[in-house]
Amino acid sequence: MSKIKFCALGGLGENGKNMYVVEVDERIFVLDAGLKFPSVELYGIDTVIPNINYLIENKEKVQGIFLSHGHADAIGAIPELLKAINVGVFGTHFTMSLAELAITDAGLNISDYRLYRINDDKVLKFGNVTVCFYKTTHSIPESVGVAIKTNDGAIVYAPDFTFTSSSDKRYATSYNKISAIADNGVLALCAESLGTGNIDRVNNDYAFNHAIKEILFNSKRVIFALFSTDLDRIQKVINLCVANNRKIAIIGRKVQKIMNVAMTYDYLKIPEENLVNLKYIDDNNDNNDDNLAVIVTGNRHEPYYTLQRMAIGQDRLIQIENTDHIVNICPPAIGTERMATKSLDTLHRIGAKVTNVAKGILRSSHADSEDLKMLYQMLNPKYIIPINGEYRHQYMHKNIALEFGYPEANIIVLENGEQITFEDGSLKPTRTKVTIGDVLIDGSIVGDINEVVMKDREMLSQDGTVLVAINIDARSKKILDIPKVIMRGFVCYDTSQEITDSITEVTEKVIHSHLNRKYIDWNLLKNDLKERISKTILSQTKKNPIVIPIVTNIEE
Repeated sequence: MSKIKFCALGGLGENGKNMYVVEVDERIFVLDAGLKFPSVELYGIDTVIPNINYLIENKEKVQGIFLSHGHADAIGAIPELLKAINVGVFGTHFTMSLAELAITDAGLNISDYRLYRINDDKVLKFGNVTVCFYKTTHSIPESVGVAIKTNDGAIVYAPDFTFTSSSDKRYATSYNKISAIADNGVLALCAESLGTGNIDRVNNDYAFNHAIKEILFNSKRVIFALFSTDLDRIQKVINLCVANNRKIAIIGRKVQKIMNVAMTYDYLKIPEENLVNLKYIDDNNDNNDDNLAVIVTGNRHEPYYTLQRMAIGQDRLIQIENTDHIVNICPPAIGTERMATKSLDTLHRIGAKVTNVAKGILRSSHADSEDLKMLYQMLNPKYIIPINGEYRHQYMHKNIALEFGYPEANIIVLENGEQITFEDGSLKPTRTKVTIGDVLIDGSIVGDINEVVMKDREMLSQDGTVLVAINIDARSKKILDIPKVIMRGFVCYDTSQEITDSITEVTEKVIHSHLNRKYIDWNLLKNDLKERISKTILSQTKKNPIVIPIVTNIEE
């Protein structure tokens, strides 16, 4: 019998940042290492990854990292994790190709790390623990579920899947592998929750295909906006464009490497005679062929940003005109709604025709209630752990399991950092806590972005900043000139002079008070200036901008 522990370092109560830890006796298995994109209140932050201190503290136990698919929410934290713990990473060919891109983009050398390509026939043995895989259907090819087989039954990891049928084997589910896992017993099923709000889902490929065909037939130049990771949907659009005898151009500077990998290995197929490379706009090239279909791709907000640049004439390849038809097939992600709205509004202002493809005809790539019940039926797990989603998604997943007939005691809803233990095949009543948290990544800076920095950014976004510069002669104890006050982002023009006068007055008073002392403590002087100026501004404007005093000592 084994002692099995399970916890999430990320992925629960949130959308993204998936990283789950299964500990079997003295062996740790890491399932996915993802990032999430920041919410609007994380000013200037590029991405967020999980705190991995728990893994660092137990790195001698870590057997490997097992990746389910190539989306950023599953592989985006790989570079930072490998910097701390150099262990084997396992994933399918396409997933590992994208993971290698992430590692290389982080400035690391892939030859320094153990990166293994597997398929669903691969069986890995770690002492008395076996790890195997099964293919799943998702929006990106070669997605897999992971089963960690123990003496007490398997822990099955089932993120981001549907049972929607697919004619492409690279998107097909391996039902026989799922059945084989069930034959040996399943202790716990850790299944995704993001699609639990989808009801009455039907296969709307016909409606989608019909809508796109109509647009292509009745329009001149057509510009499609899609997320670069929705490779299945991109391929469908390409196929429809080819059938319509369209020339095809793909735009997405930051994700071009991903697209190149996809096309190199035939994950995206575009007939050579249909694919065109756009030229920079000049007197001879306007890329305005009526027979052109442009596919604008990117992550998160990038498709909208590109469309906006095209609409205002700043893009070097495409300038949108009122004869163009824009087809938006990327519903805005959380935190990007403002950018999406602004971009679409700009498109309407220039007179372009815009079609937003309704979510109702976009096939979901996440399991709904029927998919989950089907998985329950196939695996017959003893316990169910809702993962991958905000709390509301986990709660809805719990209700689906209850409806299926599971007792509430066998449905385990966790938060990040809560660690549960199974002994002799049964759940122990106590829960422990492991170290968790968000690690913020701002450009090349990782983790060293504290609450003070984020508070400053918040204040800058809300109340602006005031810079006060003054020259003094400490030896002669004189102010050499009138303080220079620069204000940005917090006060209207009509009242700026009145506030400037008040700031000037209080600045001179504070400076004089310090000049009259025997010695000048420069740090104390600046802090005093900052405090007094802030109080003056707050009393007059009810705003609290960041105040930056600059005092320069010049000896005459």
